[in-house]
Amino acid sequence: MAAIPVNFLTLFSFLALLFSSSHGQLSTNFYATTCPNLPTIVRGAMTQALNSDSRIAASFLRLFFHDCFVNGCDASILLDDTATFTGEKTAFPNRRTARGFEVVDAIKTQVEASCSGVVSCADILALATRDGVVLQGGQSWTVPLGRRDARTASLSAANSQLPGPASTLANLTSSFSAKGFNAAEMTALSGSHTIGQAGCESFRNRIYNQANIDPAFATTRRATCPSTSGTSDRNLAPLDVQTPIRFENTYFQNLVAQRGLLNSDQVLFNNGSQDALVRTYSQNNARFLADFAAAMVKMGNLSPASGTVTEIRRNCRMPN
Repeated sequence: MAAIPVNFLTLFSFLALLFSSSHGQLSTNFYATTCPNLPTIVRGAMTQALNSDSRIAASFLRLFFHDCFVNGCDASILLDDTATFTGEKTAFPNRRTARGFEVVDAIKTQVEASCSGVVSCADILALATRDGVVLQGGQSWTVPLGRRDARTASLSAANSQLPGPASTLANLTSSFSAKGFNAAEMTALSGSHTIGQAGCESFRNRIYNQANIDPAFATTRRATCPSTSGTSDRNLAPLDVQTPIRFENTYFQNLVAQRGLLNSDQVLFNNGSQDALVRTYSQNNARFLADFAAAMVKMGNLSPASGTVTEIRRNCRMPN
C-alpha cells in the first residue's frame, strides 16, 4: 500500500477533531489535568465582576439560557456580527438587552493565560453562570464540562425559539417542551427572574392593561414607565422588587401576590396548571433552589446537532 502523506494525516486529524457530532460525553473533571485552575479563575473573575456590577449574575443567566436554547450550549450567542456574518446578538430577544460580553472576554483572557487553547467559551459561560447564582445566594450545582464552541450562529432560530416577555403559559410550555423540559422544570427555570431587571417596553402593557396585577405594584411601576413608547422604553425595573440581587424564592411570593413584572411571569400563577407549584416554591425556598439547580444541569446538557462544526475558540467573539 502506498504511504499516506503526513500532511494529509494532519489535515484528517484536524477535521476529525473539528467536526464533532456534539459535545461528546460531558465530564465533571474534564479539565482536571489540562486546566486545573479553571474553577478558581472563573469564580474569582465573577466575584470581581459582581462587585462592580450587581446585575452581572442575571445577565449571565440570560446569556446562558439564550445560548443553550438556540442550537445547544455552543457559545454561539457570543459571536460578533461581521460584514459577512450576522449572528444572534442582533436577534430581537437579544438586541439592546443581552449584556456581559466584556466579562466573558475578561475571563477568557485569564483562562488563556493559564491554559491556552484548552477551555471552550461555552464551558466558561456555563461555569460563570453557576458561580453568579451561587454568589448571589443560590444553591450550587456540579457543572459537567467538555462543551465545544460553534463556528456559526442562527439569527432566525434566536428570533423564533426564544420565548418573550408577552408569552402565554401555552407559549412557554410549548417552547420548553421543544427543548425537552416539562412544565415543572420550566417553572423552576423561570425562577431565574428572582434576580435582574427588565426594560419598560417589556412590561408596559402589563402595568397599564392587565387586570391580574396588584394595583399598588402597577402604580409604582408606572412612575418610571409612561403609557406611551419613547425614551422611557429602556427604563429598568427589578423583576423581583424586594430582593433584586438575592437568588431565592421571593419571585414566587410576588407571583402569588400578583406582582409579577412580565406577562410571562404572572401566567405561571393565574388559575392555571402551575399555580400549585408556584405556591409550593413561594413557601419552600430549599425546594425551589434544588429544582432550579437540577434544571440548570439539564439545560447545560443541550447539545448542538449532530454534524455541527465546533472548535475551541481563542477569542469568544469570533471563530478561529
